Amino acid sequence: MKKIINKLLIFTLVLSATFSCSDPDNVIYTVEDGYTYGAFLRTLSVGANYNSANMNSSFNVSVEAQDENYGGLLESMDVYVSFIDRQNDGVDNNKADALVKSIGASEFSPSAVNQLPSISVTVTLGEALSTLGLQEGEFTGGDIITMRLELKTTDGRTFTNTQSSVGVQSAYYASPYAYSTVIQCAPYPGVWTINMRDSYGDGWQTTNGDAGDPVEVQLNDGTVIEFGLCSPYDSSAFNCTPNDGSSGSTTITIPEGTLEALWYFPGDYWGEIEMDIIAPDGTLVYSMGSGTAAGYLPVALCAP
Repeated sequence: MKKIINKLLIFTLVLSATFSCSDPDNVIYTVEDGYTYGAFLRTLSVGANYNSANMNSSFNVSVEAQDENYGGLLESMDVYVSFIDRQNDGVDNNKADALVKSIGASEFSPSAVNQLPSISVTVTLGEALSTLGLQEGEFTGGDIITMRLELKTTDGRTFTNTQSSVGVQSAYYASPYAYSTVIQCAPYPGVWTINMRDSYGDGWQTTNGDAGDPVEVQLNDGTVIEFGLCSPYDSSAFNCTPNDGSSGSTTITIPEGTLEALWYFPGDYWGEIEMDIIAPDGTLVYSMGSGTAAGYLPVALCAP
C-alpha cells in the first residue's frame, strides 16, 4: 500500500505541474527572475575513523566543488573541527568549532568523472585534538569529532551546513558540509543486543523501497557482521531478523581481543527505521531515530 500511495502522489504532482496556470504574471516567474545560483561541495567519499590509542589515526573526506561556472567560482575551503563529550563523568569537555586549515583553490584538482575541482581532506586525531585544545584524559572512545567544511567563492559568498537546505545536504547533491565520526577504542567484548523498530509497520527498507542492505559491524580483523529487519517486499541477501512488521530483536557477538568495531548504517529509504544498541553490560550505547542518514554510527563502549 505504501508504494501505491507514493506513486499516486508523484503522479498527482506531475499532473499538477502539467496543468497549472501558465499566466506569465504567475508568482513563479517573479521568483525565477530574481533567482541566484549557489555553490556546494558534493561528497565523493568518507573514510577512516579515529582510534583513541593512535594519534595518527585519521578521518578523511573527499569532496567536489560545483557552481554555475563549473567550479570556477571556487576561492578556498576552510576546515573546522568540533568535539562532543559523551562521557557521563560530570565534566563538560565539549568544544565548539575551531579552524584546522584553509585550502586554496590551487590545491584542488579535476575530479575523475566530472573534471570539477576536487580534494581529499585528512585530519589526524592528534591534529584535531591539538586544534581543539584537548589533552589526554579529556577524550576517550565514544566521544565524537565533527569535521565541518566551509566553501568560499570569488564573489564573496560563503556556503556551509547552516545555509544549505535539506535537499542539498542529502540525496543527489550529497552536500552535508559536516561529517561526524566517533572516536573508536577496543570495544566491550561479548553479546550486544539490537532492538529494531519500523514506525510504519512493514519491516525495514534501507537502501531501496523493497528491502535493501543490512547494517554492518566491521571488525578490525576483517570480519563483517550483518543484521536488519526482514522486509515483506523482497528477500534479503543477508540473514535478516523475522518480525511482526513493527519490531524485532537480534544479537551479535564481539570477540574478546577485538581492537575496533565500526557500525555502518546503509540508510533509511522511507524515514521509518529506528533501533537501540545495548552493550553486554546493559548500557544503552546508542538510540537511533528515524530518518538517520547513511554512514558510520557513533557506537563505542570501551572494554573494561
